[in-house]
Amino acid sequence: MHRTDIKKFTDLPNVGHAIEKYFITLDFRHPAELAGKDPYQLYNELCRLTAKRHDPCLLDVFISAVRYIEGGPPRKWWEYTQERKTTLAKLSSTLNNGQESPSTLSPHPLPTKSD
Repeated sequence: MHRTDIKKFTDLPNVGHAIEKYFITLDFRHPAELAGKDPYQLYNELCRLTAKRHDPCLLDVFISAVRYIEGGPPRKWWEYTQERKTTLAKLSSTLNNGQESPSTLSPHPLPTKSD
């Protein structure tokens, strides 16, 4: 399947119906809308919207989906685990001398309502 033929979130590698529901919760209606999005921000926003801290492996799935829709190769979600851990560790060490939880960090700050 070519990326332009992807019509449903479940057509993306690593995305089943549960993950599809998360994308819909985040107000996405088509997989192409994921292009250019920050998967770390998506994860943080989902945690905020659901008032729940989700398993960090979900962030790996978000990374894989965004990268794939942007033209990256199909990869298993766990192939992004080390990248996530490295990115969050770097962010944690630079903010508040590691005082802030890495799960609430993003390489890019979340936009505020006024942005």
